[in-house]
Amino acid sequence: MAKPLSNDLRCRILEAYERKEGSRRQLALRFGVSFEYVRKIRQQQRKSGCMERVPQSRHGPLSRFTDAVKESLHGWLREQPDLTEAELRERLAGTGVEASKSRVGQVLRQMGLRRKKSRSMPSNATVKSTKSGAKSSSIG
Repeated sequence: MAKPLSNDLRCRILEAYERKEGSRRQLALRFGVSFEYVRKIRQQQRKSGCMERVPQSRHGPLSRFTDAVKESLHGWLREQPDLTEAELRERLAGTGVEASKSRVGQVLRQMGLRRKKSRSMPSNATVKSTKSGAKSSSIG
């Protein structure tokens, strides 16, 4: 993304425009910027009344997953570690937070919580019976 031009240049262009030192096209040529840039900053100045760059706001809606909601998720998983993402989604809906199952999974991964069983755990020591009912000799 292009780096924004300095506030100094912006102010010099707008001051020259206010002193009627030329049209927007002439000022664009004089200061080495595009006509659209001069048009845009003039429009922003009329709208805000300020020559300096207006700080940009955050784009998009705020996340529903606040720190309190994340703490709730963490608490529910401490109490009952085998909750599925769908069950967590239902619990969140009960508290007024609507989210898709995939978004719940995404937030859990961001929090460092995994919903899959670890393959590094030792295998189950329970001996499985065979189809005929006999005990299997191999463990695992």
